[in-house]
Amino acid sequence: MSDPRALSLTWTSPAPDLVTVAPDGDLDYATSDALADAVAALLDERPGIRELRIDCAGIAYCDSYGLSSLLMVRRRTHAAGVVLHLDNRSAALERLLRVTSTLEHLTGAGGSAREQKLDT
Repeated sequence: MSDPRALSLTWTSPAPDLVTVAPDGDLDYATSDALADAVAALLDERPGIRELRIDCAGIAYCDSYGLSSLLMVRRRTHAAGVVLHLDNRSAALERLLRVTSTLEHLTGAGGSAREQKLDT
């Protein structure tokens, strides 16, 4: 039986300089390092990446550790010159980002470019 809180990461690369990751599960104390570590490894292995899209639709729950992981991903992508997008954010994740005043920092969105839905 699998852990219902486990986080799985599904990666796609529709273009050489674009990678999308779709986390599925909880982004919390027990799982958040998996995302940050995987992104760090990706950036080390593929220096030609210019854009990273995180499809947040499968994130069932995000706590302060999950938020910390997203902030670490933002730090690492920014340092590597990679544009980060948080797509398909749930209302709960959107609220967490707004309440903590991290929405604009993580997405670069002032409100008009919320990146709520992917164009696929």
